[in-house]
Amino acid sequence: MPGRTMTIYLPIAEVSVDALWIFGLGWIVGILSGMFGVGGGFLITPLLIFSGIPSAVAVATATNQIVASSVSGLFAHLRRKNVDLRMGTVLMIGGLVGAAIGVGIFNWMRRMGQVDLMITLSYVILLGTIGAMMLVEGTRALLRQRSGVVPARKRHNWVHNLPLKMKFRVSGLYISVIPPLLVGTGVGVLSGIMGVGGGFIMVPAMIYLLGMPTKVVVGTSLFQIIFVTAFTTMLHATTNYTVDILLGLMLILGGVVGAQIGTRIGMRLRAEQLRILMALLVLLVAGQLALGLILRPDELYSLEVLRGR
Repeated sequence: MPGRTMTIYLPIAEVSVDALWIFGLGWIVGILSGMFGVGGGFLITPLLIFSGIPSAVAVATATNQIVASSVSGLFAHLRRKNVDLRMGTVLMIGGLVGAAIGVGIFNWMRRMGQVDLMITLSYVILLGTIGAMMLVEGTRALLRQRSGVVPARKRHNWVHNLPLKMKFRVSGLYISVIPPLLVGTGVGVLSGIMGVGGGFIMVPAMIYLLGMPTKVVVGTSLFQIIFVTAFTTMLHATTNYTVDILLGLMLILGGVVGAQIGTRIGMRLRAEQLRILMALLVLLVAGQLALGLILRPDELYSLEVLRGR
């Protein structure tokens, strides 16, 4: 790289990287975590892959950084009492189950030698779909607000008629625990396969499916993300041995600082503006990954030789 660098060697990833660049990635993702209530894995994992980190190491190590940046952002929201701990616990239970399933799928695809293709295609399809939906909805909400016609969001739908109801006082809801458990499980599966916190799915699901107030969604999402991604990291470390501690520490240092900055920025922006900004970021990452598949078709499939066999 041109200019002055601080190159270090990562033993697990078996590559040399610029420490300042990795720290910068963690800082940027930390800001996004505090702003949007996402762990930032949807961005950090592709960026690590673009930086030359093997995809298996990027997925496993990204969850390590997500934990740190989410903890930093959560403390800021706890001080403002914007966290529904009961809802977060229900989401977490589903997330732990989903994470175990996701890591199992990841391990199976790694043995098949197709883990790189699976990760890339998963990001392109999922981020493209979610980003487009969020952009359309956020734009509509912003236009309604500017025109002076802002209808009250529907708080009750078929989801609220399901059995096993529980009262969530902070969110002002009395709904079934089944939808939060399913949302948490789905996000946990994505965490195990893609190395994401899943906030880019959980945040809109909490708002539009569960009917939670926007002000408590971000903090509650971070609460769930911390436990699920920590569990995912442990599973990857003990089954795949692909967690690079040195890489994770550099990302954590940047992420903790960035999360505090992002929380302050997020408090100054309207909910509709936050959703539009997040949607644009998601679409940008999806587009970059799709472009890489088109321009480098020779990398669509890769074979990986597992050690110890």
